[in-house]
Amino acid sequence: MKALLVEVDDELAGRLERIAPARSRHRSEFIRAAILKALWEAEERATAEAYARHPDSADSAFDAAVWEHQGFPEKK
Repeated sequence: MKALLVEVDDELAGRLERIAPARSRHRSEFIRAAILKALWEAEERATAEAYARHPDSADSAFDAAVWEHQGFPEKK
């Protein structure tokens, strides 16, 4: 793994300390999860913007009329 040094202001450091104290191993896990979440959200926004700029055409290979559900059987 690559180590990163990140400087934060006192207010943010205090908030982080309350959620993921430095003395626990959970802080690194918390920060990694936060970075992954932020990256995923950025990628989702980029995808949404791309679809907004270039929406799918009306001609789709998917035909909902012939789609067969392959999931769990319905409860009766």
